[in-house]
Amino acid sequence: MPISSPLLLNPVNQEAFAQLDYEVMRHAFECQRQLGRLCDEVIYQNDLAERLQGAGLAARKEVPVTATHGDFAKTYSLDLVVAHAGIYELKTARDLAGEHEAQLLNYLFLCGAQHGKLINFRSTQVQSRFINTSLTLTERRQFDLELNRWKEREQTDQTFRESLLGLLQDWGCWLDLALYTKALIHFAGGESHVVKRVPLARGGHGPWDSALASAQPRDSFLGDGVDGRNCGLRASFARLAQPNASAHHPVG
Repeated sequence: MPISSPLLLNPVNQEAFAQLDYEVMRHAFECQRQLGRLCDEVIYQNDLAERLQGAGLAARKEVPVTATHGDFAKTYSLDLVVAHAGIYELKTARDLAGEHEAQLLNYLFLCGAQHGKLINFRSTQVQSRFINTSLTLTERRQFDLELNRWKEREQTDQTFRESLLGLLQDWGCWLDLALYTKALIHFAGGESHVVKRVPLARGGHGPWDSALASAQPRDSFLGDGVDGRNCGLRASFARLAQPNASAHHPVG
């Protein structure tokens, strides 16, 4: 199985999740009311889990979910799974951010779930945000491969393309970009073989080093998770990756 977990999740519809969430949030507010808002995240996690269990709701902490492909494996930990259905990601941040939403959405995709929630205990009042998706694994495995600008000059180029295609066919699209990147680096020989330090300089300042993944001495790759209209990102990456054996890469 490309995605596995020792806990069998029971995906629920939005109405059932809302009913479950009403009970979870009632206890989450009590956590902050009695503990305050300055504790570490693990304190709220343990306290909320104990409250839910005391109320007769199954609550599992740090539930592992592993994505595998070939001999590569990456394990994530879900902060809290309630009643084998509700996935909750707990935070102690100044404010909920887009990166938190992306993290929980990644977990929903991995688990084949459609509903989850972020809970932040650091704000003046408990802050929460529903994260929902209707995408299924079957839908995420449907994609178009554009190869009009792809040129294979070495066997490693073909291997790279086949590795990426295999990951998308196995896991589907829209997972955490770092997951695909780690897997591609693994199949290209590992960080010690692939990740290089690129010297950068600006005018008379520097040089500084920047990490760059490279399957070949003259080739580099970047997963950006955006569509082809982001020419600025492509141009910046091209400047960084441009080979120059005799001088530092200029920036600025």
